[in-house]
Amino acid sequence: MEVTGTVLELLRAAARERAAAGLRRALWSRDPGFDGMLDLASNDYLGLCGDARLAHAAAEAARTWGTGATGSRLVTGTTTLHGQLEEALARFTGAPGALVFSSGYLANVAVVTAVSAALASESGSVLIVSDERNHASLIDACRLARSSSARVAIAPHGDVAAVRALLASRTEQSALVVSDAVFSASGSLAPVAALHAAAREHGALLVLDEAHALGVLGPGGRGAGSAVAGAPDVVRTVTLSKSLASQGGAVLAAPEVLQTVVDIGRGFIFDTGLAPPSVAAALAALDVVAAEPWRSKAALAGADRLAKICAELRLTVVPPEAAVLAVIIGDPHAAVTAREICARENVRAGCFRPPSVPVGQACLRLTARATMTERDFATAARALTRVRDHIGVDDHPSFRQ
Repeated sequence: MEVTGTVLELLRAAARERAAAGLRRALWSRDPGFDGMLDLASNDYLGLCGDARLAHAAAEAARTWGTGATGSRLVTGTTTLHGQLEEALARFTGAPGALVFSSGYLANVAVVTAVSAALASESGSVLIVSDERNHASLIDACRLARSSSARVAIAPHGDVAAVRALLASRTEQSALVVSDAVFSASGSLAPVAALHAAAREHGALLVLDEAHALGVLGPGGRGAGSAVAGAPDVVRTVTLSKSLASQGGAVLAAPEVLQTVVDIGRGFIFDTGLAPPSVAAALAALDVVAAEPWRSKAALAGADRLAKICAELRLTVVPPEAAVLAVIIGDPHAAVTAREICARENVRAGCFRPPSVPVGQACLRLTARATMTERDFATAARALTRVRDHIGVDDHPSFRQ
């Protein structure tokens, strides 16, 4: 009893420290219509969440297959729907093959750990080169791989020369280069072609997380890595929960990579398969994306317009290369206040603070949707004006790329 009290006191003390630093977090419930607020916070880039075609497909799958997958993919959790989605994802993205997971997070963790472990077992040693601003799922994947088989080197953000130098100086026989394709906090794009060239030059495998690129970037929304999609030395991971407005994730890769994940990927072997309604919704979403290419163009145009509004207000904004943009506030407390100001103006905005972003670069994270209207942009401008009036612009921080 006494020990429990001590543990809880320590947890309360740690929580107080986080609150003092502006890093306390809370859950915000919403109704189906975002409480009547303009949604500039979600990842529904193409405006497909709530689309009747996706809802109908999910409902039909629930009636046919039930609401759950019933087991892991290797036991009872693989349905014919899963196979159809994997074929459709490979066809749409130009990848050699696909393997569906219950989340994009697990897809990243499973592929990095499984591939590095397999390479280490054959070559004896593996180097993983990871961009310093990669998503937490890639960071955790690298940490897990390091604990068992790999050495991890952190490259400065977007620095291809540094990646090349780390690969050239390695003593390990095998190597992986791991990067987001679109960095989720800022919306900036990785130098995909240059990273692939550097990896290929040094016999490394390139792993790209396309979570915020699928459906938005590349020809027809096929992703930022679509130009290198068919290359056997490229692995792409995607999520089904953003542009495709469903749930789950997938690894897009050569058969050798996919078989490795099936054989030894713990995040695949020991997890329940993706629920059939989510599989069906993702399948329907792929059909919509292919048939309606205007959606990706509209999402990108919307992000550019939001950035222009910020620039006119002299707010510091990272020039968007996807449907995401960051309005840099700097101080975490001020960023929370800016989010609250937006809420009072009927706008739901994201608020990113360390460790999601570097210290001193807390921001409002805004996302554009393909279905935004003139009224939406006017509402966004009004909210951002209130933010500008509150925080001022004279000492506004700049974002260091």
